[in-house]
Amino acid sequence: MERRFYEEENMNTRKHTRLVHAGKYAAEVVIEIIDSEDGWSPYISRDDALRLDRGREALLAGDLAAASQYGKV
Repeated sequence: MERRFYEEENMNTRKHTRLVHAGKYAAEVVIEIIDSEDGWSPYISRDDALRLDRGREALLAGDLAAASQYGKV
């Protein structure tokens, strides 16, 4: 099997604060926005998407201690 290496794409990342609302609570979660030259830009990483989801789930459950692990509550 031949391995092929593709040219490195020109990707830039920038920090962004997302405000996540759930019920009567909200949290500020810092994520990285990825800008690239392909057609799917801008996007966020899988880890950042999971961080947003887990923070939202913790807020819905009313667990502010767990939600504060993902962002500023």
